[in-house]
Amino acid sequence: MIARAADEGARLITLCEGALSGYAKSQILKQGDWQGFDWAIQEAELRAIADLCGQLRIVAVVGGAHRLGRGFPPHNSLYVFSDTGALLTRYDKRFLSNTELDGWYTPGTEPVIVDVDGYRFGCAICIESQFPEIFSGYEQCGVDGVLFSSYGLPAYFQIALRAHAGLNCIWIAAATPAQDAATGPAGIIGPDGTWAARSSSSPEPGLAVATLDRNDSAYEIALQRARPWRTKAREGEIYRKKLVDDPRSANRSGY
Repeated sequence: MIARAADEGARLITLCEGALSGYAKSQILKQGDWQGFDWAIQEAELRAIADLCGQLRIVAVVGGAHRLGRGFPPHNSLYVFSDTGALLTRYDKRFLSNTELDGWYTPGTEPVIVDVDGYRFGCAICIESQFPEIFSGYEQCGVDGVLFSSYGLPAYFQIALRAHAGLNCIWIAAATPAQDAATGPAGIIGPDGTWAARSSSSPEPGLAVATLDRNDSAYEIALQRARPWRTKAREGEIYRKKLVDDPRSANRSGY
């Protein structure tokens, strides 16, 4: 999939949650627990992916578990590989489901921002689609988009992601396993909250590809008007100035 994306001229590819390790409540559960997981194989694959990214000059975001010591369960993570063949950073899922907290994963603590060709991206995973502060927090950090990886994109995830994109005027790239594409294929949402690209709903692996352009006329309202205005509105100074310019507005009464 990384090679296919590079062949299409992509500079960045996002793969699904647990793409490399499997997802605890599905694949790992069949083994009983993490004790049967072969960390050496995953480590070898991580190195191979890093080498491939360097060869193809592409940035890749790959879901996988991250082993912790002292008896703690692993993080549910996204590994970010640079186009130079290095591990750039790692995002650890911060908001876990109730089941994930029951011995399957350890929560992360920090947001992660990745820079690619002058565009900035935050990272998020699965159930974090239901936490708007994840996306508004990234917007306040000045990101252009969020790289979202999940093990499935049910309808309510899609609704939430479109809302986060439209409210924060950011792109959201949503990755999911091909075998779950029938209930919600992978895709890229524009800063106006509409789908810019979607992969096939077929169970065969596929790509959703879009070009990000801040000067795209289709997003002129979202990026050039709405987002700057909303920033000013949140700061509140425009409203305090209104009260100074028109003191009568502070004396109105009513319900």
